[in-house]
Amino acid sequence: MDTPLLPFRHFLLGLAVVAVWGTNFVVIHQGLAHLPPLLFAALRFLFAALPGIFLFPRPRVPWSHLAAYGVLIGTGQFGLLFIAMNGHISPGIASLVIQMQVFFTIGLAMRLSGETVRPYQGVALALGLAGLVVILTHTDGSTTPLGLGLVLVAALSWAGGNIVARASRVTDMLPYVIWGSLFSAPPLFALSFALEGWDAIRAGIVGADVPTWAAVLWQTVGNTMFGYAAWGWLLSRHPAAVVTPLALLVPLFGMGASTVLLGESLPFWKIAAALLVMSGLVVGLLYPRWRKARTA
Repeated sequence: MDTPLLPFRHFLLGLAVVAVWGTNFVVIHQGLAHLPPLLFAALRFLFAALPGIFLFPRPRVPWSHLAAYGVLIGTGQFGLLFIAMNGHISPGIASLVIQMQVFFTIGLAMRLSGETVRPYQGVALALGLAGLVVILTHTDGSTTPLGLGLVLVAALSWAGGNIVARASRVTDMLPYVIWGSLFSAPPLFALSFALEGWDAIRAGIVGADVPTWAAVLWQTVGNTMFGYAAWGWLLSRHPAAVVTPLALLVPLFGMGASTVLLGESLPFWKIAAALLVMSGLVVGLLYPRWRKARTA
């Protein structure tokens, strides 16, 4: 059975979503120029929750699921990612390493279900790890072992959020993300006050210019509202096997935008690392679907 193709307009919409998600790493870099990372993350989720909770009804899921998702995605994923990108890892490499969440999600799901690792999954993981080794052996001033470690933990937190969302059996992610943000903002604000301090918070807010506030709003309007709404709309009309492979383009947009807009260097080792990680993602995501389609 042939896999259906996306209509051209729907393909362009999906491409726009992954372009927003990929180039968002450059936007994060812009916001971090003035705002402390934890404060930046807290503002992101505050603006996602308000006024969003008044526009979308609460998903019919347990409050504990919303709380777990909010903490994992808010504090775990974006809190650590923003800290890492605050001088410890370049935007392009961050956009690549965070995609390890795919392997973590698969691993957590298998752990919970008791499944064993299949050969193609072992190959996919080996390729991804090889890419990480390349990055680790070429850390410099723009990418440090600390930054790499923080982004890996952020990817693990993202995977945990994916597992919670899957357990919630939600079909529309936008309201779920918005209501989960109610539990993301408070701990991020608390950590910002505790670790960054009032002086840094006040200086960041006072010194924030128009591009900085635009970066904060873009986290809500572009990355969350448009991204999740459009992605969910596509998934409601097409098989996941047709839509989700587009997400493989996120690191390409991330590294490309970082190179073009920020002047991030793109030496051979970065290209090699990207090819290894992307190859692992392709094997892990597309091989089982290709095998199923071929069998059918």
